[in-house]
Amino acid sequence: MRNRPLITISDIFSGHAATIRVRAAKVLGLTALILTLTGVALLHSCTTKSSGPDDRIGETAAMDIMAGETTVHPLVDPRATPQTRNLYANLKQLTPDAVLFGHQATLDYGYGWHHQELPEGESRSDVKDVAGSFPALYGWDLSYIIHPRFDPDQKQERIDRMLGWTREGLERGGVLTFCWHKYHPGSTGTFYDTTNVVYRILPGGDLHEGFRRDLDAAARFFHELSPMPVIFRPWHEHNGDWFWWGRGIATEQEFIDLWRFTVEYLRDEKNVNNLLWAFSPDRSRMDIDNFYEDYHYGYPGDDYVDIIGLDNYWDLGHPVNETPPDQQRAEFVRSLQYTVEIANNKGKLAALTETGLEAIPDPDWWTDVMLASLLANDLTRQIAFFKVWRNANFEREQRNHYYAPFPGQTSAENFVQFRNHPFVMFEDDLPDLYLP
Repeated sequence: MRNRPLITISDIFSGHAATIRVRAAKVLGLTALILTLTGVALLHSCTTKSSGPDDRIGETAAMDIMAGETTVHPLVDPRATPQTRNLYANLKQLTPDAVLFGHQATLDYGYGWHHQELPEGESRSDVKDVAGSFPALYGWDLSYIIHPRFDPDQKQERIDRMLGWTREGLERGGVLTFCWHKYHPGSTGTFYDTTNVVYRILPGGDLHEGFRRDLDAAARFFHELSPMPVIFRPWHEHNGDWFWWGRGIATEQEFIDLWRFTVEYLRDEKNVNNLLWAFSPDRSRMDIDNFYEDYHYGYPGDDYVDIIGLDNYWDLGHPVNETPPDQQRAEFVRSLQYTVEIANNKGKLAALTETGLEAIPDPDWWTDVMLASLLANDLTRQIAFFKVWRNANFEREQRNHYYAPFPGQTSAENFVQFRNHPFVMFEDDLPDLYLP
């Protein structure tokens, strides 16, 4: 079981953290240490130069925490909350000795159940039903609460429900990550409406004020969670052509401007200081032999990214990928390795931000494919976390669209072996990630 902090999440939310005595346990061979912090954390200020397309000098106030040879590099937000800085530092410290497992919408529904059917106050997850623990990383979507088709009462109900789920995960020591399948801002269509609209929501566009209102709603939600951090992954898979912000729909510069405006508006105008920003192109639109160049399509610059992510279903048996399975697996390992190399060159964290195999037909997939790939070499072991996609409720959606096992599913037994491997962390394996 994880070592519980001497201060609870509810204490932090209610502002009663004046003097904190921190106990950091030995985690997978890391040296045990005891720190006593009185008042506020010590900050180390530094100045760095970006290596991104818009090279600019920016003052930072990121905390440098030395643990062996682990250093926290400047974050996108120089005023990031201590908990946000600590999460980043601790994730960096855990690599290459551990990886966090994540699952999308794990508390909302599962293959054979839905939260509306549960008794009040009860939580459930297919992951926990099989593995005995909730995932370490909870994946959520801002579209759940920022949605044009709900009236104000419905929106507030969904906001309250999402706050309950996210705070529950935080209380147990879990980590939050949000993507944003934002509905098309210029039509009644979904995020799959590929009508060009990005230029219209940027400053000066006719839809800009509406976009700002959506960002205001996001800011209010993130403020409700502050000072606890969120790994925010907006505008994901932008190098694909299936979202309205994607390649061939918006121009590369329009996408860069969209990303930078999103960061600057939330950080500088709305004072949202509890976000870690994850950039995540999709592997299917990248040539594995030209990975570095392809990865940087639409890259907004090092000053605007904290986590070098990759969404990769392609190399794990995607139905459109006709490459032989052995070659797919080799290219999956290469994609992880190259992602880590890019992250290391930039002094950032690497993650497999979205992945999985739909319906998991291979009974040994978790150990023989996913775990074996993560353990393939010294670079792949530096992936800080990975998240598989959601488990669609079969009764409501009438399809086998799931990426984690449920009791009785073909890979369930192997998933338990995967969960018990010392390299893999579920929620109840986690150290205290929000304290130094």
